[in-house]
Amino acid sequence: MQLDAGELSDFYESPVGRAARRLISRRIREFWPHCRGLRVLGYGFAPPYLKPYLADAERVIACMPARTGVVAWPVPRSLSVLSDEDALPFADALFDRILVVHGLEGADAARVLLRQLWRVLAPEGRMLLVTPNRASLWAQIESSPFACGRPFHKGELTSLLTDTLFEPVKWDRALYLPPFAGRRMAQFGDGFEKLGRRFFPQVAGVHLVEATKSLYGRAAVKTVTKAKAALRPATTLQS
Repeated sequence: MQLDAGELSDFYESPVGRAARRLISRRIREFWPHCRGLRVLGYGFAPPYLKPYLADAERVIACMPARTGVVAWPVPRSLSVLSDEDALPFADALFDRILVVHGLEGADAARVLLRQLWRVLAPEGRMLLVTPNRASLWAQIESSPFACGRPFHKGELTSLLTDTLFEPVKWDRALYLPPFAGRRMAQFGDGFEKLGRRFFPQVAGVHLVEATKSLYGRAAVKTVTKAKAALRPATTLQS
């Protein structure tokens, strides 16, 4: 199942969606309290988390993949663009910050997407991934927007990032509120967050990982084996 941009927008207008946005946004702001004078790209479906940066960033762009479609954001002045994941329509090293939400898990080719994000990230820039945690309820229940595509363990994300010339530098988790929470339960999102972070950290709904751009790939380790002479029986006395 793959939700389109309209369905994701509807989710974030629901009680549990508003609670999820608040809980995840709180962690994002701990990574990036402000983006004053910076160029910010949101990839996937990031508008619910980009609004705080509109006031002080030099520019903010919401890039949505063709597979989800696009919604106008913000209204009435739209800063949204539609793009193929393997050909982002931006110049090299253009953005100082890249926020990826509902983007990596549904990509047709995650490594190709990450190499495109690497290309448009400035040398001193930072990328923040918000991805579904494989061990969480949010990744298991079909109606959840974080159950679309591929969820990740921390080790899988680490390998994926290092293989595409990123270096993970900071980790966090968020979203301990159950995905089936109704209006009343959603009001207790902060309580779920406190209990989950203290007693059940491994079952958070999403991973957050900040990564920097590396200019050098990991060197492949080669194993040198010593050649051995093959002994064969002689077929004739003369051989």
